[in-house]
Amino acid sequence: MTSHGHAGGPYRGVFPVVPTTFTEDGDLDLESQKRCVDFMIDAGSDGLCILANFSEQFVLSDDEREILTKTILRHVDGRVPVIVTTTHFSSKVCAERSRRAQDDGAAMVMVMPPYHGATIRVTPSACHGFFQRVSDALSIPIMIQDAPVSGTLLDAEALARMAREIQHVSYFKIETPGASAKLRELIRLGGDAVVGPWDGEEGITLIHDLEAGATGSMTGGGYPDGLGPIVHAYLAGRHDEARQRYERWLPLINAENRLGGLLTSKALMKEGGVIASDAPRHPLAPLHPQIRASVVATARRLDPLVLRWAK
Repeated sequence: MTSHGHAGGPYRGVFPVVPTTFTEDGDLDLESQKRCVDFMIDAGSDGLCILANFSEQFVLSDDEREILTKTILRHVDGRVPVIVTTTHFSSKVCAERSRRAQDDGAAMVMVMPPYHGATIRVTPSACHGFFQRVSDALSIPIMIQDAPVSGTLLDAEALARMAREIQHVSYFKIETPGASAKLRELIRLGGDAVVGPWDGEEGITLIHDLEAGATGSMTGGGYPDGLGPIVHAYLAGRHDEARQRYERWLPLINAENRLGGLLTSKALMKEGGVIASDAPRHPLAPLHPQIRASVVATARRLDPLVLRWAK
């Protein structure tokens, strides 16, 4: 079921996004970063994803990306597979970043279609060429991140075609509106070439996406102990148990998706003493104190490991 210590996949389960931990002054806090990773593994993550949007990747320098990749992969030391996000507009830069991540021990890379800002985007055929070049540089799987944040939109047909025609394109994180319908269509069109149809978006439609055929989910990092068992139960055929678990955790999933966003996992980790500071990096604003209190209170009712792990 889980992919713990399983080289090469196929990867299934919950691969939460690791937040990037900063000091109050906005410097990298590598000690907190390592504790954060240890907690996430202890909480039952089947794998981890680093440098994603929920990791505030857009506020990091290239040097810091390298430091974080090396530090985290070395610290994880093969305990679970790690997906490294290597998104860049340039095919060449993305291929080089992806190759370095592979050399550092990444199990997979996750890449958004090339876009810049709201209006600089490429055609589906240029996108196909982009992923072809990235694939040619690698021997590990590529996950295409199909997210609303990208200005380059790809329909299920374009994604399925890449799965069929590009060697390493085999995982898809679908987190656009209507994710479960798109997952169904992607699986229908792509067949066996779609090794990992996954959802994202904090798992807000997780049970519906599992019903559509998803085999994995990339969620926030604050409560893998709540989210993992939903996916594991569903994939094991215990659908009623999965639904009950999903409905139990839904208030917190919803609070993360609609209120706390990418700062939710850091707020919970700070509250539980896992990390020293939950500050984002400027110009992102910290959570409003009352919203933070509400998110933490919602979590407390579920007694997640994050609030007890460091005690």
